[in-house]
Amino acid sequence: MSPVLPPFLIVRWLLLLIILTALYFIKIFLMPSLAALIVGIASWPIYQRVLYVFSGKNALAASVSLLFFLLVLVIPITFAFAYAVQEASVFIKWAITVNRNGISIPFWISSMPILGDKLSDYWCLYFGEPYALGRTVQVISGEHLGNIYRMLISATSNFFHSLLSVFFMLITLFFVYKDGVNMLAQLDIFGNRILPDSWIRLSRVVPAMINSTVTGMTLIAMGEGVILGFAYWIAGVPSPVLLGCITCFLALIPGGAPFVFTMVSLYLLSSGKAFAALCLFIWGTFELFVVDKTIRPRLVGGPVKLPFLPTFFGLIGGLKTMGIIGLFIGPVLMAIVVAMWREWIFSAQNNVDSFDI
Repeated sequence: MSPVLPPFLIVRWLLLLIILTALYFIKIFLMPSLAALIVGIASWPIYQRVLYVFSGKNALAASVSLLFFLLVLVIPITFAFAYAVQEASVFIKWAITVNRNGISIPFWISSMPILGDKLSDYWCLYFGEPYALGRTVQVISGEHLGNIYRMLISATSNFFHSLLSVFFMLITLFFVYKDGVNMLAQLDIFGNRILPDSWIRLSRVVPAMINSTVTGMTLIAMGEGVILGFAYWIAGVPSPVLLGCITCFLALIPGGAPFVFTMVSLYLLSSGKAFAALCLFIWGTFELFVVDKTIRPRLVGGPVKLPFLPTFFGLIGGLKTMGIIGLFIGPVLMAIVVAMWREWIFSAQNNVDSFDI
């Protein structure tokens, strides 16, 4: 009697079942592991230099690289995020308090020639009347002020869970550094079996896309947030850490950073600090010019061109589905999709067999 299914098909289904079962049991480690892979690929050139300094000792070089990553990125980002949440909580408390009676019209608005009366009417409508601020915030964000405050409180209560995820990511990153060469060799064997005609090119393009996405968007945005955050602090702006974090996030979007420091400069100007406002605006413009004309082309230059629209969709989608870690993972995943699409187009144009989409 012949079997109902061929033996090779049974083996394949069993193998797929085992893989899906394993993924189910390690699902809590998938996001930290994916983040570690992205960080490892983006920082691999730095690790290679550290490995050369320590004469090819993988474990020692991996430990030093991990310590460098911890001191330079993880600890500062953790403290900045915690302080920004604290500043945001104070601001939300103030907004809840003034929402009960409304915010009086600032003198510089009412004293403006021509537009003063019209702007004063708008101010009374959206901010001056009792509970008008809460309605305005709810229209813009879709959440009430009380709900936003509770979301901030819940963000601080999930600190242990986030710390555990970072711990898992650091452990995975250590082994990515230490055994990365062996992992790449095994991945090349697997890739050449499933994509024999396209794997060599695809396996080189994808890391370049990841490096361009991380350095060209995320790291530069973090640098702009830090530099402009210090500028806010020097100019005497309230909540400089929170504004620096907002600048960092909006710097991922073209025109986001200039919008933030321009609004802060207008706030300083309206507060009677014209010199500080002028200095902040000039410094922000100079910093933006230097980044766009010198630093960004050097980091993202070369044969890989960073697509904006897919990485922007990945940024927003990653933030919505994965939280803060999605700022890194979302754009990178979209960049990988773009790399696969370009490889498929390249193969089709050159009449080369490629993978099916």
